[in-house]
Amino acid sequence: MPWFEVEGEALTEEQIRGAVTRLLEEARKRIKKDLKRVLLLPPDLTRAYSGDGKVTEMLYEGLAGCEVAVIPTLGQHRPHTEEENRWMFGSIPHEKIYAHDWREGVTRVGTIPAALVAETTGGVADWEIPIDLNTKLMTEPWDLVINIGHVVPHEVLGFANHNKNYFIGLGGKKTICASHIAAAVYGIENNLGCLITPLRACFNWAEKEYLGHLPDVYLQIVMRRDAQEKLVTSGIYVGDDLETYLAAARASREQNITTFDKPVKKIVAVMQADEFRSTWVANKAVYRTRMALADGGELLVIAPGLERFGEQPEVDALIRKYGYTGTPRILSLYKTEPDMQELAHATAHLIHGSSEGRFTIRYAPGHLSKEEIEGVGYEYADLREVQERYAPERMVEGWNTMPDGEEVFYISTPSAGLWATKAKLDSPARRQMVTV
Repeated sequence: MPWFEVEGEALTEEQIRGAVTRLLEEARKRIKKDLKRVLLLPPDLTRAYSGDGKVTEMLYEGLAGCEVAVIPTLGQHRPHTEEENRWMFGSIPHEKIYAHDWREGVTRVGTIPAALVAETTGGVADWEIPIDLNTKLMTEPWDLVINIGHVVPHEVLGFANHNKNYFIGLGGKKTICASHIAAAVYGIENNLGCLITPLRACFNWAEKEYLGHLPDVYLQIVMRRDAQEKLVTSGIYVGDDLETYLAAARASREQNITTFDKPVKKIVAVMQADEFRSTWVANKAVYRTRMALADGGELLVIAPGLERFGEQPEVDALIRKYGYTGTPRILSLYKTEPDMQELAHATAHLIHGSSEGRFTIRYAPGHLSKEEIEGVGYEYADLREVQERYAPERMVEGWNTMPDGEEVFYISTPSAGLWATKAKLDSPARRQMVTV
């Protein structure tokens, strides 16, 4: 059971700070010793809107007198600059924030058996998933490990956070590659918004098997939109078990999924310049809206910060080489192309980022050319023109009718939810799994 929950229409900063204080008090009682070395594991800047950076700063302040380290759960995202750390984590000293190195900074702790992967995915994935995790996490002595995160619908694990912080956020290349391609072949639309997906079930097994010795706790945030369509914190869920995740995920499922009776012809989504600089992360606009878009419809992504496709040069090159060209072609190439096999997580990303020919994905980028956008299989729009037409100060969340009569559905923060037709959400292919 969760240690405790705090829920409300819009939690105040005082309530959030109170939850942080209570977590530390509870932890001291439960581990029955003083906290001398504490590790904080917050998300990276792509979750900055959740306020997790401020929560991390509150925890750091509440641990005065302790030796505290912070490792943003980057996965394979680019490490923060000192300026970005200051922007997200406030007064936490830069030298206390350590960048996760997904290639060289990990240690093998075990393996998820191929048989379990096959069992959970119905046989579509039948390979083992090696578990390589951040070396600092696994080899140094910690009195307490605090996972901080935002629970929201997610394309790989159904909902983000909980042990995703470990196995993806602090995972090694082999772990990230093997798990992402397994989730991709199972089907992105079979994962989104499901409480326990095949990969989540595998990670739950691995957490029990390999991480039971860690003195850890999860602080999970859920957000909702208030009457003015502003994102506010509606729940904090604190605990060290699976039920803590499930409580948060159920709340997110209730508050963060927008349903439609019929498919939407056009969606306009904005990806903020200070958080989303690659299609690797900006494609959350694609993932979270694809189940709502009509066949022949259009997704327009306004991305003023977009300057690249991948988070690393080799991933960027692979995306440019193969493009977002649909599951059949990508999986066919995956069987024969060594670079796709070497970067299996990027291959999975190419699948996730394709419309499968169902609808048009049109990007208005800040720093990529028309030729670059069209070269990966997307359509192009001029940023200045679309920012004038769909100016944020004039648009409202949800349905908008433009002066010429065009109807569009506008989303200012696609990464904070999931949009889908009721028919797609109720598809029998979407199995809600039991815990493994």
